[in-house]
Amino acid sequence: MGNGLFANCCRQVTDLIFQTRSSNSADERAPLLPKPPMSGAAGPDMPEAAPCAGLYPDIIPSEVVAGSLQKCSQYIQDLPEAEDEEGAVMVCDKSSLRAVAGAAGLLQQAEASRAVAVLPADLGEGLPGLVDHAQLLEACQSCVKLEDNSLAHRSCCQEKHVAAADGGDAAPGARPTGQGHSEGRAASSLDTASGGLKHGGTALPVSVGSTPPAQRTSRHGGRAAQPSSKARDTSTGFVVMDPAACPDDRSGCDPDPQALPLKQQQQKKKRKKKKLTLLEHPSGMALMNGSGPHESLKGEKDARQNGHEEADPGEDGNDQEVIVIQDTGFTVKICAPAIEPFSLQVSPQEMVQEIHQVLMDREDTCHRTCFSLQLDGNVLDNFAELKTIEGLQEGSLLKVVEEPYTVREARIHVRHIRDLLKSLDPSDAFNGVDCNSLSFLSVFTEGDLGDSGKRKKKGTEMEQIDCTPPEHILPGSKERPLCALQPQNRDWKPLQCLKVLTMSGWNPPPGNRKMHGDLMYLYVITVEDRHVSITASTRGFYLNQSTAYNFNPKPANPSFLSHSLVELLNQISPTFKKNFSALQKKRVQRHPFERIATPFQVYSWTAPQAEHAMDCVRAEDAYTSRLGYEEHIPGQTRDWNEELQTTRELPRKNLPERLLRERAIFKVHSDFTAAATRGAMAVIDGNVMAINPSEETKMQMFIWNNIFFSLGFDVRDHYKDFGGDVAAYVAPTNDLNGVRTYNAVDVEGLYTLGTVVVDYRGYRVTAQSIIPGILEREQEQSVIYGSIDFGKTVVSHPKYLELLEKTSRPLKIQKHKVLNDKNEEVELCSSVECKGIIGNDGRHYILDLLRTFPPDLNFLPVEGEEMPEECKKMGFPKQHRHKLCCLRQELVDAFVEHRYLLFMKLAALQLMQQKANKQESSSALENGASPENGTADSEKAESEDGKIDDNVTGLDQVKELAETMASDDGAVDPKSREVIRNACKAVGSISDTSFDIRFNPDIFSPGVRFPESSKEEVQDQKQLLKDAAAFLLSCQIPGLVKDCLDHTVLPMDGATLAEAMHQRGINMRYLGKVINFITKTPSRAQLDHIYKIGISELITRSAKHIFKTYLQGVELSGLSAAISHFLNCFLSSFPNPIAHLPADELVSKKKNKKRKNRNLGNADNTAWASMTPQELWKNICSEAKNYFDFSLECENADQAAEVYNLQKITLLREISLKTGVQILLKEYNFDNRHKPTFTEEDILNIFPVVKHVNPKASDAFHFFQSGQAKVQQGFLKEGCELINEALNLFNNVYGAMHVEICACLRLLARLNYIMGDYSEALSNQQKAVLMSERVLGIEHPNTIQEYMHLALYCFANSQLSTALNLLYRARYLMLLVFGEDHPEMALLDNNIGLVLHGVMEYDLSLRFLENALAISSKYHSSKSLKVALSHHLVARVYESKAEFRSALQHEKEGYTIYKNQLGEHHEKTKESSEYLKYLTQQAVALQRTMNEIYKNGSNANIMPLKFTAPSMASVLEQLNIINGILFIPLSQKDLENLKAEVQRRQQLQESIKGGEQLDPEDKAVEEKEAEPRMPPLPSP
Repeated sequence: MGNGLFANCCRQVTDLIFQTRSSNSADERAPLLPKPPMSGAAGPDMPEAAPCAGLYPDIIPSEVVAGSLQKCSQYIQDLPEAEDEEGAVMVCDKSSLRAVAGAAGLLQQAEASRAVAVLPADLGEGLPGLVDHAQLLEACQSCVKLEDNSLAHRSCCQEKHVAAADGGDAAPGARPTGQGHSEGRAASSLDTASGGLKHGGTALPVSVGSTPPAQRTSRHGGRAAQPSSKARDTSTGFVVMDPAACPDDRSGCDPDPQALPLKQQQQKKKRKKKKLTLLEHPSGMALMNGSGPHESLKGEKDARQNGHEEADPGEDGNDQEVIVIQDTGFTVKICAPAIEPFSLQVSPQEMVQEIHQVLMDREDTCHRTCFSLQLDGNVLDNFAELKTIEGLQEGSLLKVVEEPYTVREARIHVRHIRDLLKSLDPSDAFNGVDCNSLSFLSVFTEGDLGDSGKRKKKGTEMEQIDCTPPEHILPGSKERPLCALQPQNRDWKPLQCLKVLTMSGWNPPPGNRKMHGDLMYLYVITVEDRHVSITASTRGFYLNQSTAYNFNPKPANPSFLSHSLVELLNQISPTFKKNFSALQKKRVQRHPFERIATPFQVYSWTAPQAEHAMDCVRAEDAYTSRLGYEEHIPGQTRDWNEELQTTRELPRKNLPERLLRERAIFKVHSDFTAAATRGAMAVIDGNVMAINPSEETKMQMFIWNNIFFSLGFDVRDHYKDFGGDVAAYVAPTNDLNGVRTYNAVDVEGLYTLGTVVVDYRGYRVTAQSIIPGILEREQEQSVIYGSIDFGKTVVSHPKYLELLEKTSRPLKIQKHKVLNDKNEEVELCSSVECKGIIGNDGRHYILDLLRTFPPDLNFLPVEGEEMPEECKKMGFPKQHRHKLCCLRQELVDAFVEHRYLLFMKLAALQLMQQKANKQESSSALENGASPENGTADSEKAESEDGKIDDNVTGLDQVKELAETMASDDGAVDPKSREVIRNACKAVGSISDTSFDIRFNPDIFSPGVRFPESSKEEVQDQKQLLKDAAAFLLSCQIPGLVKDCLDHTVLPMDGATLAEAMHQRGINMRYLGKVINFITKTPSRAQLDHIYKIGISELITRSAKHIFKTYLQGVELSGLSAAISHFLNCFLSSFPNPIAHLPADELVSKKKNKKRKNRNLGNADNTAWASMTPQELWKNICSEAKNYFDFSLECENADQAAEVYNLQKITLLREISLKTGVQILLKEYNFDNRHKPTFTEEDILNIFPVVKHVNPKASDAFHFFQSGQAKVQQGFLKEGCELINEALNLFNNVYGAMHVEICACLRLLARLNYIMGDYSEALSNQQKAVLMSERVLGIEHPNTIQEYMHLALYCFANSQLSTALNLLYRARYLMLLVFGEDHPEMALLDNNIGLVLHGVMEYDLSLRFLENALAISSKYHSSKSLKVALSHHLVARVYESKAEFRSALQHEKEGYTIYKNQLGEHHEKTKESSEYLKYLTQQAVALQRTMNEIYKNGSNANIMPLKFTAPSMASVLEQLNIINGILFIPLSQKDLENLKAEVQRRQQLQESIKGGEQLDPEDKAVEEKEAEPRMPPLPSP
């Protein structure tokens, strides 16, 4: 997309290129909330998610929590009087909370009850209407690939054309009104007055949407939130899902998987002209969660820690902007040839192009691609917005006019037809191309859920359901079949329309035929076996008289000239006509989420055996030098660097501009990642010529498609001092982390390179965009900042210092001086390796960011440096194989957070001593506080005066003091200044007037020297690094293990464990230490699952390291043989597998000895064949010892499986995912000692493993967080609206598919469910499941959880058999991914057992419930409330079976636990005791009857016994309880109690923060597990 174009009209082109992401233009936006500051929150503190966004919650620093609590209490004090006496309140307990907050949203603590107000209001049902182009909006793959006129972007139709998402749920013809193809505004737009809620002194403007009056009335008053009954130091009573609070904002990744869903394709309101005011914040003021200055906003906290707040550079001081949005949708009539005219709802912001897309996806017009739209005879410009077209209004008639073809249009047409023919074929998803991926949900729901589902049954008629699960799903089964992972989808047996459609060998047309209008020739074999040649001419398609061997371009007789290829084929093949229309019907009935392309490619590690069919388009793509889609863009190859940098330069002053900018950035990034991946594979496969072909293979570099590729080898001894090739291998990932971080800080004027790291076939390839002009000059001339030889020669540059200075605060990097080779001091604001180059385009680029973060001293032994005790105890420092070990950004943030708390405590302590010494000094302090800073805090202190101890006041004073010192030095008395200075010194702050911790990344760098003058500073920095290394070992690892013990973190596989470690800043090289720490933990058995995942991760990572070097010695022809041999050695019980050398198949007669080995590795090519299982496992054990410092006790796969209780199938999944291997879907027998498990035929493919930057949607993310916060405070309705808003914005930036959207949908579904809108919950959760399958993978732990939630909502919608199918699927996936022995399995089995109980399958139900009881007892200790609940569920089933003795036994166990944990008078204990009485009566009655029968025989007078089949309502109630949702009616009095309780909690929290111990009675309050619990309430 040539630079010229970009430069001429960046805005228009951006629209063209990126418009595909969302049909709304930037202006037609959701309500514009105040913009949160970008400084920290959108900045580096939100590093990007690992590809599988955060599945697990995180713990929050207590001080942050206190903030949340205060805020909550504020909210509760401001609660409106309840309009009716009874408001309902929802209590969520932990297990659900995993559902609400499972994800990166921080499920705040493991098991404490929570209460949240329930507003059973209907969540925005727009008025459903009937507009027929329902499905057509589905963003079809087909057009997706059809780069529409001059746009080559994959997501061509990826628009929010998902609009059909709801249309899809409706009956095929119906669709909610106006769900136009431009993503309608969420129907439940906020209906709060635009004045906004006033809290914390900040007005929060809320958009004025219009909600139908019916909805407004159903609003309950009396929202309340009840804090947890557990006061642990990190806990607060709310699910603190507020990702901004977590120490690393990893949560950015997936704001909260278990959290929110939204009505994406919300029905479009008849749009009013909305006037939205956007309150830009006065600089320096953080607005978090829409409620005033709030501690937990990370960015603001940084500002506070670092002593002074500063305005956000990106912000103009304009306090207020008014954006007028014209957004009334209207309807136009479309008249196309050969079909009835139909109406289409459009929005003024859309482009004409988008109507084209809709028509190319509609069932009846999908075969047209080459047409124009005309209004009153005038052709409409494709790229014009509808509002700019004169005379276009409600009811206008647009004519579809067929246009003459060109060669390009003819190719596009053929490609589009091919895509339509393949639209149900999953082969692209199995092959990992075109961003297709798999989804199996529809197999289990038998089509669509919701109203259009095939079974519209109400709970009244008990359907006959076959509930028996397959044998392998039952508890205790040892079988783990693989085939069930990808069940056969009926739609995949595609209806065959043609046998062959391919380009003819007669192409291109000779000159004389060109002059007759021939564009190209096609060759077709119909299903009836008729062979025909077709000419594509400017006027359309017709049959010619050529055959395979004779060229005769004359038209056949009859020639059937048709403008569309489909019309022609319809005439010559009746089967084509029948099957093509059936295929299109099926295509438009699929859920759009099954068809839309994902933003990044997802690969499947298994695939069925597929027939390889002829495909002209695929063949053409593979053999043309053109790069896939790019040929459709003016300017041919894309200038990636220009695109990446230009999108970053787009304006970002207000919300519409930011959305446009973020959308452009995201789009270019996903395109760049796809292109870089293709290029990297081409480089390794040998399809790209090197730019230095004469050098040896390792040293070659490549340029392809304007991307620069280099291999991960140490080329010119560059990394000699750092570990050679090993260092060269890790440098690219470190560099990528640096790029990620600088991108997140997003400083204007500072540019980074597009960077993608690809691991493929054992090689690591780095792909980078190219700095303009860098190839024409030597590196020495270009670098004007930093060093090219690791610190010998160093240069600096004032402009770079100024730019990097802006990043130093968020990245905690200290400005420092180093000496160069001439002993001159040079000032730097980054590590020495970081190079600054000014490109020919005048931009300031930084590259080589591999040491952005400080070194990890645990793995960097330095002569003469003593490590702290904690490190020495654990065997550190340890020599690592390279010297580039860095601390993670999350660790740096957590460490600074930790130091900040310490700083506050120290200062508070000193102030209190002073106060004790001298009462007067405190009064001086109070007077000294500057009014604007002091007032809020001191008022708070006064209001709570009686109840707070001195310590809390002390902390407030410190805050006040720190702020005062930062703002106005004169007002502080010397003694207090001394206090701050001492505290600063104690925590290692670089400033002595405020808290400001930064790291010098060059400390301990080999070759870097510091001037004498900074000797003391360097000493302090060394100490700080040692403290940070010790902090990782003494706080972070124990913290992780404790979270696992509390089940706040529930990894299920290697990826989710790695993520949980990374969220706490623990690198994977500490994995061995984490496992050792678990073995020494007293409650080791309760960590069994973590231990098992840790061991399997350790084994598969070690195997991956070996596999990498193993593959480098294999040439392409031996690849499948080598991989199957490796897997046999790794997993098979067969003692001596023999590798089949590839030469056997075709050995040439004359062996050419001279053939030069063009192999990247230098080993002999068959060395791999001699590997044995013994040797491999010996290497794995030594790798585990060397790399992870862990001793494995196993010599082969069987021992490993036995000793550590691992499943071989799980190990196979883990190693395949890590190495990119794809294997055949079949049952593997790992334990056969007579033949190897794998053969060459079982290895289907090897895919790249790709690491890239994930650009963020910052505004959407803030809305999401605000919504989460509101939900925690009990304001469900507002929370729901904010989350709907976030969903709209996410859709705007990411398009329809993204992990964060998945999280949004999940939370929305949960809110819909709580508020009583079951069908909406079902629809949103269905989208969440589809999206999770498509974006994360069909067996990702996230997907498993999504399936569980969907099953609950299906049950509530009376779709019992579907609910069971979904639960069985979740259980199967979990068995495959982990096995049975996992705490989450208890929840799953409880769910299955309850549903089976509901359908009266008592014996089956017992098998699952008793298994759940066993697992709960193991992982939650037998005294926990979870176990009590489990006993009760089992007792209920025994009661239904009339086995009263067993029922009594279980209920007694439960009663004992309740009595011990909660006391005699607790409601739960009373309920249990009532139930015991009832069971006893039933047992006595049964005994009497039996006696009567024995005594009187057949003429006994038998009293009929009451056997109760459980009612659906009672089953649903129990399901809600175990999944953590409980409804309790509250009266006004309870609400008052609640407020008081919140205040008490808050003070408790403060005092904990102040470092006090809990009072004994507060300790007693602690509750062991999940059962929700309220202040004593009247029972309903």
